[in-house]
Amino acid sequence: MRRIRRILSVCAVAVTALALTGCFGGKSASSTGRGGEVVGVGGSRSFKEPAPYGMTLVKRGWLKMGVDQQDTLWGKQTPVKDISVDGFWMDETEVTNSEYKQFVAWVRDSILRTRMADPSYGGDETYIITEDKNGDPVKPHLNWRKNLPRKPNEDEQRAIESLYTYNPVTGEKLLDASQLNYRYEVYDYTTAALRRNRLVASERNLNTDVAVDPNEVVMISKDTAYIDDEGRIVRETINRPLSGPWDFLNTYIVNVYPDTTCWVNDFRNSDNETYLRNYYSNATYNDYPVVGVTWEQANAFCAWRTDYLLRGLGPEARYVQRYRLPTEAEWEYAARGRNQSEFPWENEDVKNGNGCFYANFKPDRGNYTKDGNLITSKVAIYSPNTNGLYDMAGNVAEWTSTIYTEAGVSAMNDLNPQLDYKAAKEDPYRLKKKSVRGGSWKDPESYIRSAWRTWEYQNQPRSYIGFRCVRSLASSSSEAAKQNKKSNKKKRK
Repeated sequence: MRRIRRILSVCAVAVTALALTGCFGGKSASSTGRGGEVVGVGGSRSFKEPAPYGMTLVKRGWLKMGVDQQDTLWGKQTPVKDISVDGFWMDETEVTNSEYKQFVAWVRDSILRTRMADPSYGGDETYIITEDKNGDPVKPHLNWRKNLPRKPNEDEQRAIESLYTYNPVTGEKLLDASQLNYRYEVYDYTTAALRRNRLVASERNLNTDVAVDPNEVVMISKDTAYIDDEGRIVRETINRPLSGPWDFLNTYIVNVYPDTTCWVNDFRNSDNETYLRNYYSNATYNDYPVVGVTWEQANAFCAWRTDYLLRGLGPEARYVQRYRLPTEAEWEYAARGRNQSEFPWENEDVKNGNGCFYANFKPDRGNYTKDGNLITSKVAIYSPNTNGLYDMAGNVAEWTSTIYTEAGVSAMNDLNPQLDYKAAKEDPYRLKKKSVRGGSWKDPESYIRSAWRTWEYQNQPRSYIGFRCVRSLASSSSEAAKQNKKSNKKKRK
């Protein structure tokens, strides 16, 4: 009997070992096949990130940010500093009306699907998923595989009509833009990683000479938002004692419809009603950069684009970084190209020998059409810079993620420089300035230089400001410096 038990025990150990091998890979971390030397753990196959659609890779590098020698055209000093940035993916063009319309349509359809499931509009529960394939409960979410009805019944038609409004004067049927609110959440990894924010008090200070106060109260700021009973978005910044990891999850609700009235409000005593009525809605302008979008709306687009991508990926999703706005440093580094040029092209002229302009801007006083355009132009009709990026000068200026200060890059680190500040509603308005780069179709030559700095308030839409997205690389491999390779060749000779 003992012998049988011993055999069963040995078999159990063997089976356990095989099971562990199957779960964790072929090589055991405790392998002694090399004389007990530390040889490292053999990981799974490395993740090779495919190029995102419509984006180009900007490799990491160095830049003298700003301009050393100021001239009279600039009118003010531009901060100068040597900086280095890691590689990132960047949209080849500015986000177009067509791309932004996809975002707006998604928000509209998400509201419609939610209402289709509401008992007030028929209560079709198949529009909401509450269980997984095994019948276990999951967090309720929309069922995007269920198509919207082509021939709606009476309840479904009421749900559809609830998204529209009518101009009481003209009788024109319009999409009710006030309802198009997008809610998203962002976990703040950076704030959560700060030592002062550790949940265990003893981990907040590594200095063993300092007595730890286990009852120390750590205050944190958390952004949250909700829609009140009157349908208005209420945004709040809550200051409260640190209680857990949920304190680093920020919630935002943003109305996403672009402000088409910017064409009138930006240009008084100017007849721009055509652009107000057509620029965003008319398919003729689909390939033109979206404008009338605030910094807050641009961030909402980045969040939606991230979630939209992650839903379409498999296990690799855990490696992919979020879409975001570029930092001011990343934008200038990308615009200057591989030769760090003053403009996104190779010479200091704004047109070639044949008299063709390199960008869409205002070449002369009052003569907007001298470069062939009156307002914005289609994206990518001018040649790209050496990074493969179009319209990094002119067409529309572009939002960055960086708060605007006069000190600029001189107040930032020289490694991946950034000044980030999430202004609370009650903050002074001056703290809501965001850096805008690139100049636009309405700006003169001096304003479209890669180093030119300007700003706009984060909630202010403009007919000359758009944006493009970036995405940090999922991995950044090492490379030998080129000059070292050259010196090695000389040594061999």
